[in-house]
This record gives sequence, C-alpha cells and structure tokens, in this order.
Amino acid sequence: MKEIVVISGKGGTGKTSLTAAFAGLAGKCVLADCDVDAADLHLLLQPQVRERYEFSGGGRAEIKAEKCSKCGLCRQICRFDAVRYSADKKSFPTVDPLACEGCGFCAIVCPADAIEIRPAANGEWYVSDTRLGSMVHACLRPGEGNSGKLVALVRSRARKIAAEDGSAYILIDGSPGLGCPVIASVAGSDMAVIVTEPTISGEHDLLRISALTKHFRVPTVVCINRSDINPAIADRIAAVSEAQGLEVVGRIRYDKIVTEAQMAAKTVNEYTDGLVAEEIMTAWRRIITLNKGRE
Repeated sequence: MKEIVVISGKGGTGKTSLTAAFAGLAGKCVLADCDVDAADLHLLLQPQVRERYEFSGGGRAEIKAEKCSKCGLCRQICRFDAVRYSADKKSFPTVDPLACEGCGFCAIVCPADAIEIRPAANGEWYVSDTRLGSMVHACLRPGEGNSGKLVALVRSRARKIAAEDGSAYILIDGSPGLGCPVIASVAGSDMAVIVTEPTISGEHDLLRISALTKHFRVPTVVCINRSDINPAIADRIAAVSEAQGLEVVGRIRYDKIVTEAQMAAKTVNEYTDGLVAEEIMTAWRRIITLNKGRE
C-alpha cells in the first residue's frame, strides 16, 4: 500500500482535478481529502456518506453562573478578550465561542472554580462511497483551528480502510501552501506530487513546498499543469526542479475540456480520451513506476 499526496505551493494549480484523475487511473484505491479548510474533491466525486462523525480538536470555556462571584479576574487575564460582561456588569459574564481559544488559563485562575473547559465542535468528518472507491473527507467549520489534527484523523481512517480492502494506493488531496494541514498531509507519505503552473508565483512556491518535503524526507516529483500557457517559464521550472533533484513526471497542457469535465462532475479521463487525458495518464504511469522502483 502506497500513500501518494498531491500538493501545491499555491492554490488554483489544478491539484484536486489531478488527484481525482489519478484515482480513476489507479484502480482499487482509497481517497483522502485532506484540504479540510476548503474541501472540494466531493464536488467531482459526489460521495454517498455512510459514516458521519463530529470533530473536536480543542475546548471552549464555559462559565457556571451558580458558582461565579463576578470578580472579573477571568476577563482581566484572557488575552483573547473572550469574556463578555454587560455594560452595567449586573449579569453574569459569558464566553464568546468565536474568540475563545480553549487555553484553559481562566479555569486555572478562577477562585470560585466556576469555569469549565468543554470539548468544542470544530467540524465534521465522513467516510463515503464514490464511483472511484472509498473516500474519507472532512469539513472544518469557519474560523476553527486544529486542522492538522483533523488531517491526521482523516489519514488514519483512510489507512485502516485501505488495509481492510487491500487497496494498492491511498491518494491524498492535500492543502495548498505550507501550513499545518500540509505538514500533516505530507509527513510519512510514500511520495509527494507537487502540482505547479508556469508562472512566477508557481515557480517561487514550488521551491518553498519542495523544501518542506525535503525536510520530511518524502520522495517528491513535479507535475507542470497548463504548461503551454508560458513555455519559457515551464522550461525554467523543469530546469529548477531537476537542479533540486526533482523529476518532472508530466507536462499537462491547458484545455477548456478540463472545465467542461468539472462542470459535468467527472474526472478529465472519464470525460475525454484526448491529448490532455493522455498527458495525465503518462504522468500517472511514471508515478507508479517510481513507486515500484522503491519497493
């Protein structure tokens, strides 16, 4: 069983479309959408949810009015300004759930033991069936943190399903950028596929994300999407990648048919057998070959 994570240094490179296309070519696989802050793989695969769970990655303070002496100490020490009093201070204080970070300091210093830290509902995660195999995905609620914990949970369940099903691959749709969910998606995987595009920002962010995968010692390859919109920069990205020891497994052309496939809720290779589909297939075959070579 191989875990292949598809990532990008910036958003909008076509990472999710390629992940879905690879899943269609992989045969028996398990999908994990680890872009928990803005998940969109479900838009292409239209999963049928069979299990639904609440995710709690932290806590929220709750003030028990029957014990509170209204001393105001909790408000004084809260660095997040989460404790609220009425203007006349006659009512008991309350906690703003959007401001509270669940650090628990207020509960420690409260002289009346009137504050309790309770688990917070930060989002939901799901196990679903799709036409391409089982899929584990999640949705973090707006403004919530601990996305790294949620990604780790999604990956753990995907591994369990893959082991039970005998799946050859786990395909992970990672988050763009370099934050906690990306680190949680990349660490411990068998290969990272960086999807970039021939732009100045694409080249810059490729170097940043490749430094991250190098830090975690994850074998990494590069796929240049929409490579024909600026062939000169595409060539430069290929040269930079090779200088970093990163193989370019594919150059995929820009084609409006990709958008048509998205609108039809299909992967590119389900929708067409044209040149763009052939280029995606070539990239996937090279990824398979490299993974077999490391066995």
